[in-house]
Amino acid sequence: MRATHDIVISGGGIAGLSAAAAFGSAGFSVLCVDPAPPVTDAASTGADLRTTAFLQPSIPVLERAGVWDRLAPHAMPLQVMRIVDAGGVEPIARVSHDFDAADVSDQPFGWNLPNWLLSRELLARLTELPNVDFRPGVGSAGITTRETKGLVRLSDGTSAAARLVVAADGRNSPLRNALGINVRTMRYGQKALAFAVTHPVPHENVSTEIHRSGGPFTLVPLPDRDGQPCSAVVWMERGPEVARLQALPVPAFEAEMTARSGGLFGPLKLASALTAWPIISQIAERFDAERVALMAEAAHVVPPIGAQGLNMSLADLRVLLELATPETLGDRTMLAQYHRRRWPEVQARVAGVDVLNRASMAGAQPLRDLRARVLDLMYAAAPVRHGLMHLGMGMR
Repeated sequence: MRATHDIVISGGGIAGLSAAAAFGSAGFSVLCVDPAPPVTDAASTGADLRTTAFLQPSIPVLERAGVWDRLAPHAMPLQVMRIVDAGGVEPIARVSHDFDAADVSDQPFGWNLPNWLLSRELLARLTELPNVDFRPGVGSAGITTRETKGLVRLSDGTSAAARLVVAADGRNSPLRNALGINVRTMRYGQKALAFAVTHPVPHENVSTEIHRSGGPFTLVPLPDRDGQPCSAVVWMERGPEVARLQALPVPAFEAEMTARSGGLFGPLKLASALTAWPIISQIAERFDAERVALMAEAAHVVPPIGAQGLNMSLADLRVLLELATPETLGDRTMLAQYHRRRWPEVQARVAGVDVLNRASMAGAQPLRDLRARVLDLMYAAAPVRHGLMHLGMGMR
């Protein structure tokens, strides 16, 4: 059995669901498949407890997808990004600088939301679009392309033809692998622990990134929980250290994370389960093939620093939406333009985040001292500081 659509999207994560909502809202007929049904409740097994900070350029994309009005009531605005160096002999803040969005914009840097909630609201949006068919529990088993269409073989024994196939199926993308597109991968020996905490000191809508060694310890504001200020934490460390931390009893873990935070928010209390994620950087050699566009983690992966990951994915989607017309959808010219517009920018961001991550991992005291001096210098030069803020937010 073969169905025909304008667009087939392989991948039902946040990026794939966003693409389905956006293309569906633009009037295209869309099939979106994913072998794992999304988890839309924080208490359910397999829930993604990470959060995503949507930076300013991502909001128009979510508006075009018809989902931002659903998300806005749950979003926590991020007005200030605070960078702290705690790389001295004692794990306390010795350098702290605030990068305030008010210096470059009348809007916050971004808005933070839990990933499980994003999946819930995106799925709700898809139910409003009669031209979008989402099939959880069905994956992509292979692909054949021709000049006029791509034919995706599905895991349920059916197939689907489309003028454009979008691979949004993760860092180990089955479609990318089937097409023979190579990737360049950088491994750090790191993992990231993701969880939520409560703390007595209010976060005041400040996202705080604390550097010592092993990787950054980042607290991102969430709405209050049980009357206490609450933050999402991403704690990056080398693999063996993450394993040690995961094995600790809760009181011992809370003591360790409070020490790693430099005590900036008072005693931290664990408010969710722990989840761990491997950290890599990765970029595909091409973002296009015949009738196929690679986006999101099928195209690029970066460590969770500076809220780049999903915002890069929505930048992919923005360009695809700009290029997609009923006449040119999925043709060679459209896809070549997509690659030319996205690949150089993504390569620069992958390289930049790689440098930041390696600097944050520094263990030797002289390197940590150098990192603190560089932070001071960047903050002191207003044009540099403002330029970095524009770059980090993806503002053009």
